[in-house]
Amino acid sequence: MMDKVKSLGAGGAGKAFSLLDEFKAFAFKGNLMDMAIGIVLGAAFAKLIDAVVKMIMMPIIGMLPLGKEGYQSWYIPLLGGERIPIGLFLGEIISFVVTALALFIFFKKILSVMLKKKEADAAAPPPPTKEQELLTEIRDLLKAQAKS
Repeated sequence: MMDKVKSLGAGGAGKAFSLLDEFKAFAFKGNLMDMAIGIVLGAAFAKLIDAVVKMIMMPIIGMLPLGKEGYQSWYIPLLGGERIPIGLFLGEIISFVVTALALFIFFKKILSVMLKKKEADAAAPPPPTKEQELLTEIRDLLKAQAKS
C-alpha cells in the first residue's frame, strides 16, 4: 500500500515519505536506542548517587559539632547579612566525587577486565577442524614425497 502511495506522489509527497523512511532508519538504529537507554540509566544512577550522598553520607558528616542543623546550617557570612551556604556546596562536591569514583570503578576497572577477557577469547584461534587436519597431513606428505 505504501509503495503505491509513494509512486503516486512524484514531487513533495514522495520526498516526505523518503524523509519519514530516513527518520525511521535513524531513530530505530541500534546505536541510537542503546544511547537512549544509556542516558536514562545514567540519569537514574545520578539520582541514586545523589540520594546516597544526601541521605547517608552528609548526615554522618553533619554530626560534626559545627552547627545545630548539621551540614545544612554551615555557611560563610558576608557583609550585609548575606551568607554562602558552604555546607550545601560541600554536599554537591561530595556527590560529584562519589559519582566520579563510581564511574571510574565501573568503566576503568570492571569493563576493562571484561574487555580483556573478551579480547583473550577472540585472540585464541579455534582448533582446526578434522578436514583441516587431514588437509595439513596430505600437504605434509606431498612435501615429503617431493623432497625424496
